[in-house]
Amino acid sequence: MTAQPAQQELVTVRMFTQRFGSTPRGARLARHLAVRQLHAWGVPYGTDASDALALIVGELAANAVTHGRVPGRDFELTLTRLAAGVRVEVTDTRTGPSYPPAFGGVGTPGPLDERGRGLLLVEVLADRWEVMDREPPGKTVRAEVGVDWGCEGH
Repeated sequence: MTAQPAQQELVTVRMFTQRFGSTPRGARLARHLAVRQLHAWGVPYGTDASDALALIVGELAANAVTHGRVPGRDFELTLTRLAAGVRVEVTDTRTGPSYPPAFGGVGTPGPLDERGRGLLLVEVLADRWEVMDREPPGKTVRAEVGVDWGCEGH
C-alpha cells in the first residue's frame, strides 16, 4: 500500500491593480472601479463593507492626488482579496518627510479646519493601516478591512 499525498487546500489570490492619472478625475475613477471590482468579488454595492472600502479608496486616492502628486506621474491602486477581508494599497511617487502618521496617531482636526479628516476616516473604518516606503522612490499606504465571505470560500 502506498502513502497518499496530503490534501492541500487551494487558495486563490484575487488581485486588481490599475494606474490612474494624478488628478481628481483619476481619484474618482479609482473609487468607482474599486467598488465594481469588490462587487464582482462578492462585496455587494451598498453594504457596510462596500461603503467602507469605497470611502477608504476614495480618501487614499484623493491624498495621493493632493499630497503625493509628482507632475507627470500616476498613482496606483491595488486591491487584494484576502481570506478574511480586502487589502487596499495606494502608491504614489512622492517622497519626503510629509508622510502620514502611523496607525493610531491621527489627530482630530478642529471644527473649522478645512483638512485632516480623510485619514481619520481611514483610521476609523480600517482594521489596520500603515505607510510603507517603496522602491523606486515613493510610498504606499495600505489599509485592510475585514469581510465575511460567508460560504463562498476564498
